[in-house]
Amino acid sequence: MNVALLAIAHARSGDKGNDANVGVIARRAEWYPFLEKYLTAEAVAAHFAPLITGGVERYALPNLHALNFVLHGALDGGGTRSLRIDAQGKTLSTALLRMVLDVPESDPRVMALRGIGEP
Repeated sequence: MNVALLAIAHARSGDKGNDANVGVIARRAEWYPFLEKYLTAEAVAAHFAPLITGGVERYALPNLHALNFVLHGALDGGGTRSLRIDAQGKTLSTALLRMVLDVPESDPRVMALRGIGEP
C-alpha cells in the first residue's frame, strides 16, 4: 500500500549552519507507528540524496508522535554562504512530505490507514 507522507503527517523544518532539521509529526496518534517503522533515516537520506552531502540522523519523540531528522550538509554552506534559493532549509519539510511510504499489506496495523487516500 502506497501512503503519501502528507496524508498522515505534517512537518516543519529549519537550519543551523550547514545542517537542516525536519520534524515530522503524525496527524493522528495511531499513525505514529507507521512513521516510526517506515520513515527511517536511510529512507530520508535516499529521498534527499541529490541535496545533502552528509548523513541523516533520526531522533524519535514518541510522546509527541513525532520524529526529528538532522540532515548534515544539506544547505550548501548555510544561509550566509549558499547560493541556493532556500539557504535556510525552510522548504525541506514540504519536500519530505512529498515522499511516499510503501507499507506492506501484511502489516497487521494497515487497517489504521484505510480510507486516507493513496497518491
